[in-house]
Amino acid sequence: MYLNGLKEVLPKGMFRRHNIDITDILHPDGNNLLAVLVHPPDHPGRIPPQGGQGGDHEIGKDVATQYVEGWDWICPIRDRNTGIWVEVSISITGPVNIMDPHLVSTFHDDFKRSYLHCTLQLENRSSWIADCTLKIQVSTELEGNICLVEHLQSYAITIPPQSDVEYTIPPLFFYKPNLWWPNGMGKQSLYNVEISVDVKGFGESDSWSHYFGFRKIESTIDDSTGGRIFKLNGEPIFIRGGNWILSDGLLRLTKKRYMTDIKFHADMNFNMLRCWGGGLAERPDFYHFCDVYGLMVWQEFWITGDVDGRGIPVSNPNGPLDHDLFLLCARDTVKLLRNHASLALWVGGNEQVPPVDINKALKSDLKLHPMFASSQASDSQEKHLSEEATDPSKYLDGTRVYVQGSMWDGFANGKGDFTDGPYEIQYPESFFKDSFYKYGFNPEVGSVGVPVAETIRATMPPEGWSIPIFRKRIDGYIEEVPNPIWDYHKFIPYSKPGKVHDQIELYGHPKDLDDFCEKAQLVNYAQYRALLEGWTSFMWTKFTGVLIWKTQNPWTGLRGQFYDHLHDQTAGFYGCRCAAEPIHVQLNLASYFIEVVNTTADELADVAVEISVWDLDGTSPYYKVTEKIVIPPKKVKQIMEMKYPKMKDAKPVYFLLLKLFRLSDNRILSRNFYWLHLPGKDYKLLEQYQQKKIPLKIYSEILVSGTKHQLRMIVENKSTKSVAESIHPASGIDLGDVSGSHSTGKETTHDGNESGSLWRKIHSSLGVARTSDNLRTLEVDGTDSGIAFFLHFSVHTSGSSTAEEKYNDTRILPVHYSDNYFSLAPGEQTSIDISFEAAPGSSPRVVLRGWNHHLDHAVMI
Repeated sequence: MYLNGLKEVLPKGMFRRHNIDITDILHPDGNNLLAVLVHPPDHPGRIPPQGGQGGDHEIGKDVATQYVEGWDWICPIRDRNTGIWVEVSISITGPVNIMDPHLVSTFHDDFKRSYLHCTLQLENRSSWIADCTLKIQVSTELEGNICLVEHLQSYAITIPPQSDVEYTIPPLFFYKPNLWWPNGMGKQSLYNVEISVDVKGFGESDSWSHYFGFRKIESTIDDSTGGRIFKLNGEPIFIRGGNWILSDGLLRLTKKRYMTDIKFHADMNFNMLRCWGGGLAERPDFYHFCDVYGLMVWQEFWITGDVDGRGIPVSNPNGPLDHDLFLLCARDTVKLLRNHASLALWVGGNEQVPPVDINKALKSDLKLHPMFASSQASDSQEKHLSEEATDPSKYLDGTRVYVQGSMWDGFANGKGDFTDGPYEIQYPESFFKDSFYKYGFNPEVGSVGVPVAETIRATMPPEGWSIPIFRKRIDGYIEEVPNPIWDYHKFIPYSKPGKVHDQIELYGHPKDLDDFCEKAQLVNYAQYRALLEGWTSFMWTKFTGVLIWKTQNPWTGLRGQFYDHLHDQTAGFYGCRCAAEPIHVQLNLASYFIEVVNTTADELADVAVEISVWDLDGTSPYYKVTEKIVIPPKKVKQIMEMKYPKMKDAKPVYFLLLKLFRLSDNRILSRNFYWLHLPGKDYKLLEQYQQKKIPLKIYSEILVSGTKHQLRMIVENKSTKSVAESIHPASGIDLGDVSGSHSTGKETTHDGNESGSLWRKIHSSLGVARTSDNLRTLEVDGTDSGIAFFLHFSVHTSGSSTAEEKYNDTRILPVHYSDNYFSLAPGEQTSIDISFEAAPGSSPRVVLRGWNHHLDHAVMI
């Protein structure tokens, strides 16, 4: 770096902060000239012909990201970590600076009493003694943008010249603070901690602020399952989450993209993200949004099995060449991130532990403070910290565990053997079998992830628009052979010859790219819903958690993703969203028993399950409502067997709709829709079902504020057949117990007056005054009765024809949907909230498509 002719060489280390005092270099009243010369890493490495995990592994000799030499999910990055990749800023301070405050909360009396601890460094850069006043303010935001100041304290401090001092603020007492909870367990309450230092004769010299969540995290190995278990505020959390690579392969990291990424994961009902060791120590914005949306984070240091001791060729087991630099970066990263409530644990590396000396140092640096070392409160913990005890904020961290590797100590088999995975397509029922995975917590299990056809066309030349060749082998299995461009983009096929028959061909041979991608979305949804439902079926009896490999791609990859690099969700996104509900009704695909999952801390009482089967003719041959059931907290309960497949007249392809509802008010707590086939059959009959024309009615309400658009869409299946009209006597249902509406009073088909009442309720809930101009209604004609199958919204720019859309990407992205890829039984309706940003004055179009609704109905101007 050259500033006004003065040369400054920044020290090495990708994961460390740099601060340069330029006070005496700047020309405050004139021009300043800045030039930066960047160099590639010392060991950029070469890529062997076969490519693969970390290329020739040379990149591991530097303290830097390792994915840049390529992996089985990304191609090599040509400039290999060359350049500036984080924010560069100029800050103005006085003679005394605040450095690296460490915030820690401790709890007593079953979380009724809490203390906020803080230790920080104060640096006096002047040549004179600084008489300082240190101030700390802790506030929390109440409703209506009103802030409550809980503490405002000040302390007198004297700092010698050209020196720094460590100062520990006396613990601040809180009675019943609002706790921070993970997604699905409660609110993500955050307090704003502001610290400033005033210097006598100067005024305010420096200030610092951070959002802080009061929470206690504990992690031990579960005796019964052998899996690692996490407790937040004393409550065990069943982990359902994903592996995070990084937001963008070229490290174009923005606050807006981070926010979208993290909200997407929260929308999937995930509660943990694992930051993989071959990627980054993520930036504070990433953790901030994890704090806001309740995503716990497992952060690994920069070690991978492939580059640091394993792989082909066998890599250097001693990690980076400069161990001291690695530890310097690790310690600086801990200081940067440790105040975030979402940070759950530190892990030494991916599928490998750090070299012995680094691992030993990390274990020592990240040892737990005695107040966090045990889940059982000791006598000393029930008292205010004595003068002899070390304040927990004086530790480098001390509040969360360090685990040496991703397959050690409660993860996979706990011994470091390769017992994570698998990473390819599975039969959906396999996830429910006890034999599928042996160990208590799987840190990586992955599968397919082809996006929609628009993304293929937007990211590849026309030569890449051809679908795989389906080659039938002599053993009867189909092998998918992708075109070279798909192969370059790391396509994972929807078949595993010898193990899993092709899951695309179950729906009929795909005709073109659109047909292939639509069928792929059906498979994506079923695959990932089954994965999470299967794991959840064994909650606490066999498993303590699972992390899916992986949730997104930092480039335009064709595997293991729930949204593509352009930020459009696949159907697998919504399969996960469904399966990971805190309260959930599901079908065990191995036993065909209906199960109810309660991951919350409260008993689920006064509920029942409505079970209905629909055939392709629009009739319901099987219908049942259970008696009242009670589900204990954090339990999975088998309810009853779904016997339709064993019935004499069972159809080869059918739909199953499950609803868990509260008996007192008929409120639906969980809804789950399956498409299923009998053993030995397939879904090819669904191709004929595409010709069905199911009548729909769509109400839309629109709110536009600047660039922000918010919509509420009510979609209703206007089919008129009810259970009472179509019930099959063989089902054994007493027709006297069946209402004239399919939904036991929970949902009905509205006439004009009722729909007006419905919209008045919506207006009230949104709290916004509206005019009738904002209400729109669209009727979709159809003469058939049955399921409106696999409907999905998308948002587009205006003024393009459907033909143009097919070859020019008109999508507006990202868009947040409360649900998508949904199906409606006759008489059912659902509400979908949609939000996105579009240019002022534009008129976006919201388009509804579906398996048997393929006319691209525009439901908004």
